Amino acid sequence: MLRAPAPFRIEDLALLGNTRSAALVRPDGAINWACMPDFDSPAVFASMLGGEEHGFWRVGPAVYDGSPPPAADRRQYLGDTIVLRQEWDTDTGTLAITDFMPAPTVTDDAEPQIIRIVECVSGVVRVASVFRPRTDYGATLPTIQRFNHGTPRLSATTYPHSYWLDGPSHTVNRDGVCRADLSLHAHQSVTLSLTWKPSNRPAPIPPDAFAELDATVEYWDQWARGCTYRGPYRDAVVRSALTLKAMCHPGGGIVAAPTTSLPEQLGGERQWDYRFVWLRDSALTIAALVRLGQLEEARRWRSWLIDTVTPVRLQPIYRLNGDTDLDEEVLDHLDGYEGSRPVRTGNGAAGQLQVDVFGELADTLLLAEDAGLPADPQVDALLLALTAQVELRWREPDEGIWEIRGAARHFTHSKVMCWVAVDRTLRLLERRPDADPAVLVRLAELREEIHHDVCAHGVDERGVFTQYYGGEDLDASLLLISQVGFLPADDKRVIATTQAIQHHLTEYGLVLRYATREEPGANVDGLAGHEGAFLACSFWLAEGLAAIGHHGQATGLFDRILALRSGLGLLAEEYDPLAQRQLGNYPQAFSHWALADAAVRLWPRAARFHPPRPRAAVEQAAPAAVVA
Repeated sequence: MLRAPAPFRIEDLALLGNTRSAALVRPDGAINWACMPDFDSPAVFASMLGGEEHGFWRVGPAVYDGSPPPAADRRQYLGDTIVLRQEWDTDTGTLAITDFMPAPTVTDDAEPQIIRIVECVSGVVRVASVFRPRTDYGATLPTIQRFNHGTPRLSATTYPHSYWLDGPSHTVNRDGVCRADLSLHAHQSVTLSLTWKPSNRPAPIPPDAFAELDATVEYWDQWARGCTYRGPYRDAVVRSALTLKAMCHPGGGIVAAPTTSLPEQLGGERQWDYRFVWLRDSALTIAALVRLGQLEEARRWRSWLIDTVTPVRLQPIYRLNGDTDLDEEVLDHLDGYEGSRPVRTGNGAAGQLQVDVFGELADTLLLAEDAGLPADPQVDALLLALTAQVELRWREPDEGIWEIRGAARHFTHSKVMCWVAVDRTLRLLERRPDADPAVLVRLAELREEIHHDVCAHGVDERGVFTQYYGGEDLDASLLLISQVGFLPADDKRVIATTQAIQHHLTEYGLVLRYATREEPGANVDGLAGHEGAFLACSFWLAEGLAAIGHHGQATGLFDRILALRSGLGLLAEEYDPLAQRQLGNYPQAFSHWALADAAVRLWPRAARFHPPRPRAAVEQAAPAAVVA
């Protein structure tokens, strides 16, 4: 009989990845989330969002007395890699398991695999492998077949997917639960592997686990050596960079997170699918990697943009292959993480208008060229087309950076990023000897018009930038105003906004995206309930405090946020300071690029690449009450 899994926190999970797909591993050795062959493929193990009946694969010390499987006593990534090693001290000996997904190959169509190397370090240890595949997010019992010609193996098939398990011989019961029990003596080892294959293709060749391990360690270690940051927090920055790299698909798209429906409020409705390419998130991820000296991901991302994006029909979110179909669906058969429903796939925000996206794209495209990517006429054409859309749409209300599900508004941050889009395009075109002077004049006038509009309508009587025109609420995205060069850090409005957010938009010293209230209909986002502190915004406040001269507070806040990371250095999207646990999809690119950016900006001499800082605009006609 299968036992109920022991409770686990989101931050207890370890990431395995190969830049194309991902899996999550609990401390008890259970993989409770895995999507193959791609990040957005249906999960074959989905017990993270339900029960063990929805799929898992546990390898660890065998348990026979009805107690839950024990958690590992030690767990770590091997150096600067995404190769996980967990160790258990049992009554009879010590067991170590090394889990990884083999490194990407030159070809993008290599079959993704999960390899588990089991070793008895000392004594004698009884080991169990319990394999319960459930395809379609745990909804379907696949057809399971055993093969014992030579190496024992199993296949679990639901068209068009098949999953091949190689290793010790497993029994299979009527519920499709597969189990292997074995004893290992000191220095003995056994390997298991799970390989995805299209169901209409021949069976895969079992991998050479130790050769794959060596190649994977070398792949990640070599990539990490390319990170140019040499500051006091190098270990944290490199771990964040590795996590971001794991979300960069070989085709150029970058997912926001490898999971869906991990809640932003336990028991609430704030569950979303993040396994897609947000143009904003991908641009910010690339910008962080560029600042760390990594350019190959920027090259792939830039090519993906050129091939995918049509500015006149711009979506904020795309699938990895560039498809635009992201219809949102609810998986009713899953109860959700700790009862947080609904569990969603797809994302309805793909149909929103988020005009800030123009700015993030333009900013990162200019940054990539500053860092060394060659000029490309297709990039110039894309930026001009994006800026033409800004010219047409910047005065429209939108759903903004937080993609609210309430009424569209004139969000101040969105207008600022429209200014960024025009500014960066203008600066890039000024480098081109054949640029049309009339275009340059028009863009300069548009940039000035947007800047004046924001300063006239986005600031209240306190001299504080507000979430949207005519409103009174704060928004953490306004901390970016000086970072993007819209105003200098010593501008009174920037200082007032930073201090207002520090004092009025924080819980226990951590920053909220915006105020949320429990009352139905009271929230600007159109959703019920409260959410946790937003980790990226907390890093933004650290940067903002440093920019206005409060360096001690900035470094203190940065240190505090670092202490919230998991034992493996990973961050979800949010943090609940009362429950003292992470919330939201995990690991979250938004949190990790914000960590890396904060480290680079707080210790700029530690980064070898210093891109030109944006020129702070000088607003010519601000009302006296605003600048006073």
